[in-house]
Amino acid sequence: MFAIDPVSILLSIVVMLFLINTFYDRNGQSNKNFPPGPRPLPIIGNFHILDKKRPFRTFQELTRKYGSIFSFRMGLTKVVVLCGYDTVKDALVNHAEAFADRPYVPLFQEVFKGHGVIFASGENWKVMRRFALSTLRDFGMGKKVIESTINEECDLLVEVFQSYKGKPFENTMKINGAIANIIVSILLGHRFDYNDPIFLKLMSLISTNIRLIQSPMVMLYNIFPSLVRWLPGSHKTVLENVKEFQTFIRETFAKHKEELDMNDQRNLIDAFLIKQKEEKPGPGRFFHDENLVMLVNNLFVAGMETTSTTLRWGILLMMKYPEIQKNVQNEIDTVIGSSQPQIDHRKVMPYTDAVIHEIQRFGNIVPGNVPHATTQDVTFRGYFIPKGTQVIPLLSSVLQDKEYFEKPHEFYPQHFLDANGKFVKNEAFIPFSAGRRSCAGENLAKVELFLFFTRLMQKFTFQPPPGVDVDLTPVFGVTLSPSMQDICALPRN
Repeated sequence: MFAIDPVSILLSIVVMLFLINTFYDRNGQSNKNFPPGPRPLPIIGNFHILDKKRPFRTFQELTRKYGSIFSFRMGLTKVVVLCGYDTVKDALVNHAEAFADRPYVPLFQEVFKGHGVIFASGENWKVMRRFALSTLRDFGMGKKVIESTINEECDLLVEVFQSYKGKPFENTMKINGAIANIIVSILLGHRFDYNDPIFLKLMSLISTNIRLIQSPMVMLYNIFPSLVRWLPGSHKTVLENVKEFQTFIRETFAKHKEELDMNDQRNLIDAFLIKQKEEKPGPGRFFHDENLVMLVNNLFVAGMETTSTTLRWGILLMMKYPEIQKNVQNEIDTVIGSSQPQIDHRKVMPYTDAVIHEIQRFGNIVPGNVPHATTQDVTFRGYFIPKGTQVIPLLSSVLQDKEYFEKPHEFYPQHFLDANGKFVKNEAFIPFSAGRRSCAGENLAKVELFLFFTRLMQKFTFQPPPGVDVDLTPVFGVTLSPSMQDICALPRN
């Protein structure tokens, strides 16, 4: 019998990976006319030069050398990065079909298995997105009914802020809860109390995963899943948190099934369950339980995280720039007075509208975008990109494009105002991305941001605690969120 030498086995694996790395790419395609990029190392690719906390910074630096389209190697996986508004728009809008897929990312595949809407592909994605958009509209998105729901939640959030009587407090979970309750009302048909332990747990699971998904250990898992999956680390925590969150969803829709009335759709889960019944007999090609779990998961997370993070950035920026805060309040006093803000006020409040847009631009909430993939071989701007290639349309490079924004790295509401103080659109303002994979809840988020921000500015003047400077250093994760810090909400009337 031959003795098994662990060192020889390890060396054999390294040599094999080196040969694969040298002669092939992850797509099994030719390198002919592929976008240029930094020279990769064997096995790890370009992982060693990546800023692990701020990968978008690395990509924006590389564009100076390689232009607006370049490649980057994550382990054995070739990624194409698109930078600047013109290039990103050309891909996502003018070549929408070719760039409309999602790539194979090991962690997301293990979590979602192609179900839901955000990380789904093909016909399943089309059906789930169509259902999500139509159902969100049915339950109020873009209608007056959702405006009433948002204003009721605004009232409750104002009461919480008032309870501190101008003394310092930390606002993260309170704002998360208020924003989450809007999508919860659509998904589940009710709201949670801000102190409900189940609600607090769900929001904590989401916030933790948002932070950990950008961690080095998760990045390594996505590059070498077979090797890393057995090791302890943040990738394990992410999977455990997802499992706990999905257990809540399964228990919730099980109750909805028991109480389902085909003639009375109370929420999105009911609407899905009715579609499920209509799709049977049969196994259910699209409206099955796994798609329901992942769809509710996707909408809950997306409906809470980006809007609440943007609103928190807004409060900090008003504290940092009190003169801008005062200008917003003056416009609110002139146009609305002490009345309840309505979405129709937005078109006659150009300064406030510009400030909200600039908060979204400057906040740069999703700098790397959700990764795309090519649905077919495509020749794009002179480069050949094979089918299945992972593509990063870098949103930070769009929102900070100096060709479209005069002061891209400063908070400057004049980016959205003309010389006469009228609101002007900027075509490079695409915080919700663009094309077929743009955010399904964009219209809801815009209404939420205007009504919550305007109400808070109407009721309070925000200041840092005495002797404390406002810290605009973000916490890095899938989203860029403000660090937790105390605020003072001083009542205005």
